[in-house]
Amino acid sequence: MQSPASSRPLWRIYLLFLAPMVLSNFLQSMSGTVNSIYIGQMLGTQALAAVSGMFPIVFFFIALVIGLGAGAGVLIGQAWGAREVHKVKAIAGTTLLLGAMIGLVAAVAGSVFARQALQGLGTPADVLDEAVAYAQVMMWIMPPLLVFVLFTQLLRGVSDTVSPLLALLVSTCVGLLLTPVLIRGWLGLPPMGIQSAALAGLAGNLAAMALLAWRLNRKPHPLAPDRELLAALRLDREILGKVLRIGLPTGLQMVVISLSELVILALVNQHGSQATAAYGAVTQIVNYVQFPALSIAITASILGAQAIGAGRLERLGPILRTGLFINVWLTGSLVLLGYGLSHWLLGLFITEPATQAQAQHLLHIMLWSMLVFGFQSVIGGIMRASGTVLMPVAISVFCIVGVELPVAYLLDAHFGLQGVWMAFPVAYLSMLVLQTTYYKRVWRHQKVERLV
Repeated sequence: MQSPASSRPLWRIYLLFLAPMVLSNFLQSMSGTVNSIYIGQMLGTQALAAVSGMFPIVFFFIALVIGLGAGAGVLIGQAWGAREVHKVKAIAGTTLLLGAMIGLVAAVAGSVFARQALQGLGTPADVLDEAVAYAQVMMWIMPPLLVFVLFTQLLRGVSDTVSPLLALLVSTCVGLLLTPVLIRGWLGLPPMGIQSAALAGLAGNLAAMALLAWRLNRKPHPLAPDRELLAALRLDREILGKVLRIGLPTGLQMVVISLSELVILALVNQHGSQATAAYGAVTQIVNYVQFPALSIAITASILGAQAIGAGRLERLGPILRTGLFINVWLTGSLVLLGYGLSHWLLGLFITEPATQAQAQHLLHIMLWSMLVFGFQSVIGGIMRASGTVLMPVAISVFCIVGVELPVAYLLDAHFGLQGVWMAFPVAYLSMLVLQTTYYKRVWRHQKVERLV
């Protein structure tokens, strides 16, 4: 785990931090990708459409937890920068308990209202029953999934990106081995059909959590699940207030993003199950570019929080510039790779030529905008490191609700399905302009202080 006062060049600290995180994101994306390939190839396009229709609902709950984890990560980063381990454990305990409670709410509400939610999204009738079956299983595995996602975020707050990588490696391998076994009913198991990916994911998460507990307890890790951390599993009102102050706006931002995806999906669903399958395939490809861009922003936020905790405010500017440079190099390379391999990549998910051609056209429309998305994310990440979240979040929400959705409806009416995808670049460009303006005109002139 890196010291916040490390004398290494910033670009090297970024890369040492980023490499495991990007590999972790790659494993997460690959797990979803290969499961989609299994479902598309072994169960057909309709099954893939059913799973794709569930994605925004799952993302809704994950987004809320990611937001809370971002808030807790800032506090943990500042406490770790000041080397106050007892505060690190206290923040982690409160946050993990809150995440478990959100998971239980998701499990109950999501499973009971799965059909109504999918019908409200306009899920095509020919895949509705399969989508409901998948949704009900997926909702019941939410508690361990959300706790796992949250815990890996907290580990990164103390600069531990290797443990989440190893845990995701175990989770991915278990899931990928089990999914085809459950789909076909090999080894004497009953065929589970479309539910196979969700059940295999549950097994993978449980195995990964067991590995984390074993690994962290083997060495003096600040977030080892020992007696001190278990004793901290309570809703400390002071800590909870600070986590919510930073994390709730970020969580609400993520929820707004997920809600906008629901609206976008409803627009896509109106074009039929082929369009829904194309949406799912394009989303899988875009994730490989978007997650590394988000990882750069998360790294900037954590390094910034640690610098603030250590009293090294002069490092904030270089941390921002380095993050923007790495976004050009890493995200830009992935964008170019995505364009070059788009036909082959989409062919992994979709077997029907017409649907594949449609998906490729949609991918080409919006893939380049991931570079713009990365720039505005890094700028927002630096401001979040100091606890400044309300205005950056307000900007993002405005661009989603006030720009992306109206533009999607307008262009859908004029250009059809491709018009929906055109709304994403417009929204990301708006975010970049407004975030940069606020950073230069307001945030740089404010006093930065520790929160813990």
